Amino acid sequence: MITILITGGAGNIGSSLAYTLAQEPDTQIVIVDNLLTGKIEHIPQLANIHFINADVNNYKDMLPVFGRFDINYVFHLAAVVGVKRTLENPIAVLHDIEGIKHILCLSKNSGVKRVFYSSSSEVYGEPFEVPQNENTTPLNSRLPYAIVKNVGESFFKAYQQQYGLDYTVFRFFNTYGPHQSDDFVVPQFLHAAKHNKPITLYGDGLQTRSFCYIQDNIDTCVNAYKHDLYVNDVLNVGNDKEITILELAQRIRAFANSESEIIHLPALLEGDMKRRCPDITKMKKVLARELITLEEGLAMMV
Repeated sequence: MITILITGGAGNIGSSLAYTLAQEPDTQIVIVDNLLTGKIEHIPQLANIHFINADVNNYKDMLPVFGRFDINYVFHLAAVVGVKRTLENPIAVLHDIEGIKHILCLSKNSGVKRVFYSSSSEVYGEPFEVPQNENTTPLNSRLPYAIVKNVGESFFKAYQQQYGLDYTVFRFFNTYGPHQSDDFVVPQFLHAAKHNKPITLYGDGLQTRSFCYIQDNIDTCVNAYKHDLYVNDVLNVGNDKEITILELAQRIRAFANSESEIIHLPALLEGDMKRRCPDITKMKKVLARELITLEEGLAMMV
């Protein structure tokens, strides 16, 4: 029996990952989530999935989990996420470093074979190059969220060097799906368009992003786990089709056959990078199929 721990398993990515991994033979999934942003109704109701309401940043919460289960692999996804939420809660963001340390320490001491870490495109800060390549980490961001993700990556590399604990770092770019909360851009725009309400965006809307449907993200992560790919390495996980936020609003409005007005709000003072698009050369080899288009993803969300 293989036991996989997923922290943050009630979230957008974690819940879908849990469902997919639970289909693997002789595998049980342990989900740890404090439900700060995750939702219990997103957790798959399967016999081989166990949910524990606990805070990964609290060592006393996590120690019994590793004592109760013989954990073979860990996907550490738990974190404070979302631009607005992370800007409003900088101390909570910095506290996530404790969770990283707890996971690594307990994994090292209990014989975990490999830990997968959800880093972020935010580690690239305001990019020096587009697309952003895994070998470039400029560390030029002032935001606590980006700093924590960079610190986390360093912790994983250090634990491998000193203790031999294998890892894979996933640098997630914007990932959307049915379980994503409405304060993220795709579900927010889609909800507004479906009800012919105004679609609001910050500034001129010419800042660029790329949007990865959840299934592309999950299949990449699971393939990396199943086939021992990119061990002790970093992997961008996203979509390489760069579009402006304004174009995203227009395409969602057209998809929903909506009459929503697009309204421009004042630009954010910080946290809204001008460009964001990954080099996914490595990801395409792991995924081994075509990526899902934006319109296909929107249709599956609806």
